[in-house]
Amino acid sequence: MMCALAQILQILLNALWWIIIIQAILSWLVAFNVINVHSDFVRTVLYALDRMTAPLYRPIRRIMPDLGALDLSPLVVLLLLSIIQQVLMPRLFMSVCVA
Repeated sequence: MMCALAQILQILLNALWWIIIIQAILSWLVAFNVINVHSDFVRTVLYALDRMTAPLYRPIRRIMPDLGALDLSPLVVLLLLSIIQQVLMPRLFMSVCVA
């Protein structure tokens, strides 16, 4: 049972990784006027991605200095996710799934 929960957590972390990547790429495309934000579909997707990622970025944005238009909070979140996936998750799998 615990092994299944650990695998679900790994899947959720992978999904979160891709959500952040997609949100960052879409924000660049909007910034360079490649994507039309007047489209209802694009606006809905951007809004949904922002709602999913904003709670993760908010504490980091409070700590990091304001760099103007350059937002490094997605990079920091991806770095933290990478540390969780490569350092903590293998230990969790070893302690839960092997035992």
